[in-house]
Amino acid sequence: MRWRRLNKNRMKIEESAKNAKQDKQPFQESINEMTGNLTEDLNLIRQEIGHNSDVKFREFQMGTTGIRIAIIFIDGLADTDVINNHILVDLMWASPKDTGDPLKNSSLKEYIKNQALSVCGLSEARTLKDITSGIMFGSIAILVDGLEDVFLAGVSNAKTRNIDEPPTEALVHGPRVGFIENLKDNTALLRRHGKDQNLSIISSQVGERSKKELVIIYMKDIVDPHLLEEVKQRINKIKIDDVHDSSYIEQLIEDNFLSPFPQVQSTERPDRVMGALMEGRVAILLDGSPFALIVPVTFHMLLQSPEDYYERWMAATLIRILRYFSAFIALFVPSLYIAFISFHPGLIPTKLIFSIAATREGVPFPPLIEALIMEVSIEVLREAGLRLPKPIGQSIGIVGGLVIGEAAVQAGIVSPIMVIVVAVTAISSFTLPQYNVGIALRILRFASMLFASVFGLYGVVLFFLLVCSHLVRLKSFGIPYLSPAVSFRLSDWKDFMIRVPLFLMKRRPKLLHPKDSVRKR
Repeated sequence: MRWRRLNKNRMKIEESAKNAKQDKQPFQESINEMTGNLTEDLNLIRQEIGHNSDVKFREFQMGTTGIRIAIIFIDGLADTDVINNHILVDLMWASPKDTGDPLKNSSLKEYIKNQALSVCGLSEARTLKDITSGIMFGSIAILVDGLEDVFLAGVSNAKTRNIDEPPTEALVHGPRVGFIENLKDNTALLRRHGKDQNLSIISSQVGERSKKELVIIYMKDIVDPHLLEEVKQRINKIKIDDVHDSSYIEQLIEDNFLSPFPQVQSTERPDRVMGALMEGRVAILLDGSPFALIVPVTFHMLLQSPEDYYERWMAATLIRILRYFSAFIALFVPSLYIAFISFHPGLIPTKLIFSIAATREGVPFPPLIEALIMEVSIEVLREAGLRLPKPIGQSIGIVGGLVIGEAAVQAGIVSPIMVIVVAVTAISSFTLPQYNVGIALRILRFASMLFASVFGLYGVVLFFLLVCSHLVRLKSFGIPYLSPAVSFRLSDWKDFMIRVPLFLMKRRPKLLHPKDSVRKR
């Protein structure tokens, strides 16, 4: 009985609190609207923004009319030259005629909007949320006494770096431009690469607090509508306070977060993004990040480089095959060494096994520990080279590897053949165009070494089958990750391991279901 009485009391309290909240809601909504009284509106905005030293308030009068005006902007985000030479000058020297009473008609509003202000990107807002959001994005809020609508002039002047060649995707042939941290500059680069009226850009916001601008880019006459809708839905589901970089978006929209393989392609090159859009893919750009995201992605795309299309088809085909071979070396060579030395020495030629045995004489560790020591040392050197300044980092990577390898051999900790195996593995991983693919192979390499140390060559084969099984099941936005290898569409094989001449690549990939499948007419 006591429990029922307490439960009834709790339900009454919750119901009364709900009613109080509903009664309070209309009042909260009413104060979020501008009143038209300049003093009250400024107080509302000050309460919402807070006392910040970089938020500037400036009050003045419009010409000789006596109408009070106030502007609000953030110092450093808004262009002060535009404020001084256009907004202040235009409004202070304005002389509206026959405006009547601004509280009763809209003639003053139309005069300011169409005649007084000589700035582009002028919009209107009435709610407190829209006004403060515009100020935080670098716009100037213009409040006029007697008008409930507030003008927002987009005169952002955020400092950005110059457009330069992307350091992570340098090419011998091809454009020397890359994305930067300014979203408008990045979309302009894409417009410059593809002057097509079908290039569509949809703007959105991510980050509950940061409210960063994000754009979805696609070719409206090519892209599959189902793919586009799926991208929009996944982005709309992102609920997070702040998004510092596009890598946040990549992790939040991928299909399988347990997979070490990237399911979204990241690039700094506009030409690569434009090529993906022409195939029917979708690109995502985030303000403040120089990396664009491309979806969907397949494994063979991650082993391709834009330079493959700038070279002749025979050279591009040879380089692609070399990359696949290098990926296999980077993943399985240390484990094969462990398997052959520990379990299957009889499979090694006699002269070679005697040579290896002679070099391993005096080494106190089994092959697994020997390989782990060298692999961990290489990973530490690689990480140190990335974090240090570029000139020092390069010397640390090269000299450090030579010194540590030579010292380890002289001390009898590892054998010379182990140093060769680790060096070949590290160099092979450098041939991969995508950095995150190299990371995935480095993670799997350690697992492969453990399988080889327990089961020998059978363990290596078992691990290879497990990786293949995972890749076959993996998808990126509904597209099989190993396409076109598993799709059996011969037309898509023209741009797989073998890149046929450009004049034979007449159709877009069928796996993307493009509206317009013809690429070359």
